[in-house]
Amino acid sequence: MKRLFPLLLLTIIMLACGGGEETTSEAPGETPAVAAAQDIDVKKIWKIRCIACHGLYGDMGTNGAANLQESTKDLAYRVNIITNGSENGVMTAFKDILSPEEIEAMAKYTMTFNENL
Repeated sequence: MKRLFPLLLLTIIMLACGGGEETTSEAPGETPAVAAAQDIDVKKIWKIRCIACHGLYGDMGTNGAANLQESTKDLAYRVNIITNGSENGVMTAFKDILSPEEIEAMAKYTMTFNENL
């Protein structure tokens, strides 16, 4: 009986913490795609996928990475580069790693680096 008590206690704790009703972040009339786009943590993706070459502020330029503080490229160009990689092959393609919504969110995020100029 002493051996079963910790197992029973652990089971009760697990059931109490999880298994609740799922809620969505959608506002009334909001489409799932819009709700999903709002949940994308671009800063987290940036830190995991981009910071090594572009740096924290987009200006590091390691391995030939573009200086995003000086870039004047439009959103469509940036989405293409993030999706398919750079023409010279330096930047990897993220089409198999990030969703189209994440790619667009990242492209928009990269445009914020040159707002301080």
